[in-house]
Amino acid sequence: MTKYSDKLAHMTLFSALLKAKSRYGAKTDALVDADDKSYTYGDLVRASFAIGSVLKRHSKPGEKVGIMLPTGAGALIAFFAILVAGRIPAMMNFTAGTRNIKLACKMAEVSSIVTAHRFVKLAELDDLIDSLTDTVTFLYLEDLREELNIKDKLTAVLGPIFPWLFKARSNWSDPGVILFTSGTEGDPKGVVLSHANVVGNVEQIRAHIDLRTDDIVFNPLPTFHCFGLTGGALLPLFTGMKASLYPSPLHTKTIPERIRKSGATILFATDTFVTRYARAGNQGDMDKLRFAVCGAERVRDETRAMIRKKFDFPILEGYGATEAAPVIAVNKPEDNRHGTVGKLLPGIESRLEPVAGIKKGGRLFVRGVNVMKGYIYAQNPGEIVPTTDGWHDTGDIVEIDEEGYVSIKGRAKRFAKIAGEMVSLAVVENCAKAVWPDNEHVAICRPHKTKGETIILTSDCDCANRSELLAWAQSHGVPELAVPKKIEIVSSIPVLGTGKVDYSAVERDLEQKGY
Repeated sequence: MTKYSDKLAHMTLFSALLKAKSRYGAKTDALVDADDKSYTYGDLVRASFAIGSVLKRHSKPGEKVGIMLPTGAGALIAFFAILVAGRIPAMMNFTAGTRNIKLACKMAEVSSIVTAHRFVKLAELDDLIDSLTDTVTFLYLEDLREELNIKDKLTAVLGPIFPWLFKARSNWSDPGVILFTSGTEGDPKGVVLSHANVVGNVEQIRAHIDLRTDDIVFNPLPTFHCFGLTGGALLPLFTGMKASLYPSPLHTKTIPERIRKSGATILFATDTFVTRYARAGNQGDMDKLRFAVCGAERVRDETRAMIRKKFDFPILEGYGATEAAPVIAVNKPEDNRHGTVGKLLPGIESRLEPVAGIKKGGRLFVRGVNVMKGYIYAQNPGEIVPTTDGWHDTGDIVEIDEEGYVSIKGRAKRFAKIAGEMVSLAVVENCAKAVWPDNEHVAICRPHKTKGETIILTSDCDCANRSELLAWAQSHGVPELAVPKKIEIVSSIPVLGTGKVDYSAVERDLEQKGY
């Protein structure tokens, strides 16, 4: 681990790549793609200069250029090529649907998107591309490579030797990347992260957790999600760990074997995906893992028990937000406090604001080098709305104990007020998960004539029933207020491309059913 200082973040993203190339060696393997092709640091830098040179003919300085690619070498080359050309990458969620992608393009002022013919074909995205052609121009990596001329090839050769002559002049405080919130609770927002936000978060993680250059990170998470971009791709790249990248977290049966084949020692995932990999994997597939880092959702005790029994590696639960680039807190291998998300990363300030009806903890605000420049909204395209004095309102209710361990109680928006009492919808879902662990459950609060609000549980378990859930709650000391009055059975729970539940879709479904 290194000692943390904010000054470590005073660097652009491409400069961080060049620094890693110099520190770990141009011929050192930096990543392995899903087709088992390895890329050295030198390969990535050369390709970035080459494609970046071509991109200059298709865009203007300072322009935002979208990236619509799966997790892999192509996405990272496109990312750094856009940066070296003096443009700003905007990570497009290709699972978000036409409406949300058009909304993202509007708010970020994106007029061109880099993708790949092969990806469009394999992912069967032809209809999506057709629906977007009236909004943006698509630039295909294969075509950009074909377009390479003598000047571009010379740039690829000379750029790594004399980078200051060929890379764009950028400042660490300038916008470095634009991501978009998942839209679980409404329309997505654009999140503008500076170079320093992302580089700083990598340095905070490096100072918090003991990472080794002989570690191999397996990352199946999408790079349009900040956890997959910063944690799963840029963190290993900037710290000398080899990254084994995989294009989708949904390939449950394939991934355990890929983990074994890659020799991965660190896995980035979510509780849901780790559970699926553990169930599908054969004995030995995940034996080399030193630990798995899980975020985006609570890690269940059942998941830890399954992993301990079958593979025996620790799960480090963490917590973050796109607005914080994203990691805010995470457990350590040698200090893994179950039921918490560990301690805040170095350099992060926090404050808790009281919430009516919540006796312990409060609404978490954070400030630090990793906190975003600001939001952008569709009604004012391109305009960055900055934070107030650098503070970001996470919207989460948390407790921080005397030793500094952070416990997440739930989203402020995901509490129901029933008969004057505040009930966490996350607790409701956790109870249902304990009774029916093989299924998915979502709690939604709806208006009630006399009690303020009432809770409806949506479940994909055919046998889910209130009496069984009430009996479990009573035997485990859970108040009856946390037991939903009604359970709605559905065929499946809608999820976003990030793996998170699409709460807006669940609410719309309940409204259509008359709730």
